[in-house]
Amino acid sequence: MNIIQSLQARKQAGKKSIAVLIDPDKVEEPSQLNQLINLASENCVDFFFVGGSLVTTTNLSEIVKRIKQSVTIPVVLFPGNSMQVESSADAILFLSLISGRNPELLIGQHVIAAPVIRNTKLEVIPTGYMLINSGRTTSVAYISNTTPIPDDKYSLAACTAMAGEMLGLQAIYLDAGSGAEKEISPRMIAAVRKAVNAPLIVGGGINTSVKAFKALEAGADMIVIGNALEKDPELLIEIADKVYEWNQSEAGK
Repeated sequence: MNIIQSLQARKQAGKKSIAVLIDPDKVEEPSQLNQLINLASENCVDFFFVGGSLVTTTNLSEIVKRIKQSVTIPVVLFPGNSMQVESSADAILFLSLISGRNPELLIGQHVIAAPVIRNTKLEVIPTGYMLINSGRTTSVAYISNTTPIPDDKYSLAACTAMAGEMLGLQAIYLDAGSGAEKEISPRMIAAVRKAVNAPLIVGGGINTSVKAFKALEAGADMIVIGNALEKDPELLIEIADKVYEWNQSEAGK
């Protein structure tokens, strides 16, 4: 079973997933990465996402290979542009920024990346990527030169996700962005969840276990934790406990 099939099966069963996002620019020491890998392994994290809006270092390949050598947790590329392709990963989110109107991020970068990806064994996951306003200008909004969907425009977000699914995108990713001032509201998540059947990934601003649980309760199938772990790695333990409790309760139904 490939990764998208696994996500679809987990969604069908009501099971939730956790992904740890690693931005190569923020990995300063090998020990820091090792600590995060060990913590993720101990807490049954489902996926590693690797990538960022602007990767200025050359350690993407090294990070992916280090994870693959250490654990069996699947590594999924979360690329900010066509240069962030690493063949040793398991899969790549082929992101279309459907919340914006920048043609480069709707199809332009994809044309450049497609022949490179075709020559790898990466599983390609066509993903509708949607930026939601988080109260501040995030790196991804600035670099992508797009305006996030206002956080109170629930119908707009729902229809955008719906259109993405109708275009054949296999997953929807709602993101408040790295360093978000606030997380995506449960009401926004619920509106999008109601509009699509595709697995729903939610990230940005999830820096407490309470926020994580509210996102899951609202309809997220996977939550992505990134920036918050840089400040408090132990947060992963709390969030993993919440996800475990949820999955156990679903299994008992």
